[in-house]
Amino acid sequence: MTLNVPLNSLPGIHRRDFLSASTIAVLGGAVASSSNLRAALPDENIGHATLRVGDLTAVIGDNSADDEHRAGYNGVWSLQHSAATRSVFVPAVAGLNLEHIVTGEQLDDGKIFFEPRNAAMNFRKLDDHSAELHQPPTPTFHVESWTQFQLVAPHYLDMTFRCKAHRPVFPRGYLALFWASYINAPADKSMYFQGGLDGQKDLWTQFCTQWHNDQSTVRHRDDAFEMTFPSDGGDALFKSLSRFRFDLPFFYGNFDDLIWLVMFDRAEGIRLTHSPSGGGGNAALQTTNPAWDFQFLVQNPEIMKEYSFRVRTVLRPRCSRAEMLGEFMKWKETM
Repeated sequence: MTLNVPLNSLPGIHRRDFLSASTIAVLGGAVASSSNLRAALPDENIGHATLRVGDLTAVIGDNSADDEHRAGYNGVWSLQHSAATRSVFVPAVAGLNLEHIVTGEQLDDGKIFFEPRNAAMNFRKLDDHSAELHQPPTPTFHVESWTQFQLVAPHYLDMTFRCKAHRPVFPRGYLALFWASYINAPADKSMYFQGGLDGQKDLWTQFCTQWHNDQSTVRHRDDAFEMTFPSDGGDALFKSLSRFRFDLPFFYGNFDDLIWLVMFDRAEGIRLTHSPSGGGGNAALQTTNPAWDFQFLVQNPEIMKEYSFRVRTVLRPRCSRAEMLGEFMKWKETM
């Protein structure tokens, strides 16, 4: 049975405020220094560029709107493999989208809650396979950041993120940044990683939450840090913790005949997050778009100190888990 329901009545859809006032059909319920890369001629009217390397075509862009792409969604507007017929990310939004700056405070104001999506952001193409997003200090949290994307043959998209805080606005002793990837109606909404419950080390774990904001965030086995929040605050994906723990810092998901593998250069500070409906709905396929998200947590951040981490994503035809482990180990050897 197909139900026509307003978007804002679906669990958690309010967080992805990109289809407001519409009705959808759903079924129930690595570090590369920019000085070593050629900067493009400045053009303030261009907020995105298409990059092609090997099997991948990516559109990298800032928070601007362009045709069907909606304003407020930065990062990777589109990522498509040559063997695919569609982007892995929901059209009109994005993947690897810098979405939240979290200090535990001011979570009730929607514009502040999504400050990285609302604040000014500058785009520049560095060369034919690299681009960078720079966000000056944001109005509320005063965090400045640089995100560099680089395509590497045959099927890699690398992301390097750097940030620094310009003011001491961390009353609860932490700074967390949150990235969302809105996946384009996959048949399998699950994220997979190595980990498990207490005593279940290095198992392959299937992680698919039933509801938005419900047991949504997975910490590393050794992550004991507790983020605190006001007692009267609302729900959020980063607040709700799963009993699962991950052991190796990567996850993958199945997308049509491809896998999307997301690997991190460290486990410390990394948290994995899932939503079954965070990307809204796909009327044609009568299903929801899951969000495969992650966080970077800095404890006791220092003013004007730079913090950074690296991500390598792999979009390739489906392969064995042994091959995925091989991709991770090969990348780690290059660091």
